[in-house]
Amino acid sequence: MTLVSGWGRFPVVDSELLRPRSFEAVGEAVVTGSVARGNGRAYGDAAIGAVRTIAMTGFDRVRSFDPVTGRIRLEAGVLLSDLIDTFGPRGFLPFVVPGTRFVSVGGAIAADVHGKNHHCEGGFGRYVDSILLRTGQGETIEASREQNSDAFFATVGGMGLTGVILEATMRLRPVETGWIRERVISASDLDSAMRALDAGDSATYSVAWIDCAARGSELGRSLIYLGEHAGTDELADGAGAFPVGKNPGLAVPVDLPSMTLNRYNIRAFNELYYRMGARRAGGSHVVSLYPYFFPLDSLSDWNRIYGRRGFLQHQCVIPELGARAVLGEILDRVARRGDASFLAVLKKLGQGDGILSFPLPGYTLALDFPVKGDILNFLDEIDRLVVAAGGRLYLAKDARQSRATFEAGYPALRRFNAIRKSLDPAGTIRSKLSQRLFDEV
Repeated sequence: MTLVSGWGRFPVVDSELLRPRSFEAVGEAVVTGSVARGNGRAYGDAAIGAVRTIAMTGFDRVRSFDPVTGRIRLEAGVLLSDLIDTFGPRGFLPFVVPGTRFVSVGGAIAADVHGKNHHCEGGFGRYVDSILLRTGQGETIEASREQNSDAFFATVGGMGLTGVILEATMRLRPVETGWIRERVISASDLDSAMRALDAGDSATYSVAWIDCAARGSELGRSLIYLGEHAGTDELADGAGAFPVGKNPGLAVPVDLPSMTLNRYNIRAFNELYYRMGARRAGGSHVVSLYPYFFPLDSLSDWNRIYGRRGFLQHQCVIPELGARAVLGEILDRVARRGDASFLAVLKKLGQGDGILSFPLPGYTLALDFPVKGDILNFLDEIDRLVVAAGGRLYLAKDARQSRATFEAGYPALRRFNAIRKSLDPAGTIRSKLSQRLFDEV
């Protein structure tokens, strides 16, 4: 057995970790209590098998690519970073990317990851045409919107519980360059931030960084980043059409002491970050796609900043109606608590495509917390606010929500469970997350 965790490094559990090298070996690895794992960037326990975890990063080959349509067939272990670095210079990028490029295609489908453009272009699964799926009962099926459609829509956002994704066929976005035309807006409080996001609905990309240490009249003060793909005519002289994607130049070599992230350091960092961002507000700037989409990827092993006990990310979505009051209450409680993350994000979402896809029309707020003290009780209190508002939590980031919170937030759960059972009647595919939230007790 091996100690396995998600990116948040909480919980850490025993699971047999296998690295098969053929699809036949994947089939042999699927036993009761197994689940697939991509690059381990789910934050909690979604990609940890109840008994056996099947690592899929060895399956990293591109099967075919059409340079006219941008249609690509590839194995599930291909990382988004591979797609960007290989096909970006050829004029194609993924339609949707999350906050890190080090995510596997299989993991991106299983979580139906969303990016800064969900409000207008939807999630990752919208651009997937078909999936090759190895089910728990030993069959390998092709699933698409037209063929085995129930399996397709249950797999998109289904957290790996419908089977092991082996391959996918998807569409890439044609682009002229790998640069983003960015506009920064400074918002003095939460109301101003939400108005700026609403006004930015026509932008392809929009996201807000929130100062979680701000209180009183400055509660929710933010920097809003709007973005569009830049054309070649917008580049500075001498700039190549595609920027060089650098591997992380810096790393966190050790687990930092828990005292490192205290309210004083966070407050000082946020004050500096806000002031620096506010100086750039008003105009537009052309920036590389790498810092725009993946600001933390430049720092390897940044999860070690939170210490050896790890951290929890709480990402919720609140329906638009009444969102201001709920978000204000959450941010006020976080500010008074004083140990929130230095990178807190607010975005707008549209409707998700998969049966268990996280997004719904409204606002999503993502916050990081070190695992210490009474944090679990505190987050239970926040969950109650989310549920009362008709919201829910993102399964790809979750490590601790209760079954009651989960069931309240996902009304399509009964339909998902019926499809899951039809694909895996014996209940072979089981993860630590499914044990906690889905499976019969």
